[in-house]
Amino acid sequence: MSQFTEEEQRIVAYLRESVSAGERYFRAKNIADAIGLSAKQVGVRLPRLAEKSEDVEIEKWGRARSTTWRVTRS
Repeated sequence: MSQFTEEEQRIVAYLRESVSAGERYFRAKNIADAIGLSAKQVGVRLPRLAEKSEDVEIEKWGRARSTTWRVTRS
């Protein structure tokens, strides 16, 4: 995980832990609240993590008031 910044490591670790029971849907705000970052910090990093992460699959899923991300184990 050395290719990730400290914030990216925290996001991936949170997502990995959260999806251990199966597929989940997330909003940046909820992730941010759980790990102590701002929604903007998380939202900017999720598209990059979708390309870089090998242990969780991150997919932009829907957009209502904010983007929903579908996250599954790879």
